[in-house]
Amino acid sequence: MTAAPAKYQTRPVADSGQHEPPAIVRFAGNKARFAYDEFFAGEENSHTERAYRHAVTRFLAHCETLGVALHQITPGILSDYLKKLQAEIKTRHGQPQRFRPASKPMKKLHLAGIRKFFDKLVERHAIMLNPALSVRGPKHSVTEGKTPALSVQQARQVLGSIDTRHALGRRDRAIIAVMIYTAVRAGAVAKLRRRDFYNDGRQSMLRFDEKGGKIRDIPVRHDLETFVEEYLESAGQSADDSPLFRSAAGRTGKLSDHGMTQNDVLRMVKRRFAEAGLPSNRLTCHSFRATTITDLLDQGVPLEDVQYLAGHSDPRTTRLYDRRKKQVTRNIVERISI
Repeated sequence: MTAAPAKYQTRPVADSGQHEPPAIVRFAGNKARFAYDEFFAGEENSHTERAYRHAVTRFLAHCETLGVALHQITPGILSDYLKKLQAEIKTRHGQPQRFRPASKPMKKLHLAGIRKFFDKLVERHAIMLNPALSVRGPKHSVTEGKTPALSVQQARQVLGSIDTRHALGRRDRAIIAVMIYTAVRAGAVAKLRRRDFYNDGRQSMLRFDEKGGKIRDIPVRHDLETFVEEYLESAGQSADDSPLFRSAAGRTGKLSDHGMTQNDVLRMVKRRFAEAGLPSNRLTCHSFRATTITDLLDQGVPLEDVQYLAGHSDPRTTRLYDRRKKQVTRNIVERISI
């Protein structure tokens, strides 16, 4: 391999849809370019994949500033990079850009994305060894997730506050009910097509394309079935491959032919939280998922059944969504017999 130049003709590593290789990859030759293109070509635009791409582009830009070639990147370079990693703080328009030390979860996510990218380089024989393999991320263990949940009463409050005299209100009620009564993520709801709401001869079903490419069919309970059917009646006829939940046509109060994006769903949910008098700055679409899981566990539903509904491969992940009070009480410490 050719040694790296003293200094690259660097430019910002763009996060564009074309994923043009940065200088450090172009200089490494055709095998590196092929691996880079292959790594990003497999992207399905999920949150995790976008985060991996961002991690890789940031790290490669850092290596370019150091003037090292792709094959010269060492575990020490990556380890030092992670220790000094900064997270951007969102500021209001006109204020200077601010940064803070990256959190442990952020560092672990960056390491995972970089490690995966270098695995691809090794697989395509662009480099000999993966420098990320021996790098250990910071230890981070949690027993409960951070996503705030609603109470059962608050969830009912959100559903009851929606004006369903028009198509948009019926759409919003149906979307929120889907998240509550199936515990799926907003991204899976946004992907739904008209054909994904169907009857299998016994009951109505919803077919979800979920995180990690999982396809799951979940039965539709009777009140959710009513909400979806009332929305579809208001929306009018649509083809099987058309979006199930359509976006608003500007401020007309009517529906367009385009499907809602995940961000559209989030903005709608935030607005409905605010209208219901709930703290929209804290609550998110994922709050419905935490609410449903907590409610089922609180009723004594077996963990494995709740885990299956949530689509988790590990029961420990399901436990992170349990918002039942788990704390050391005075009663416990008073019972110490010393």
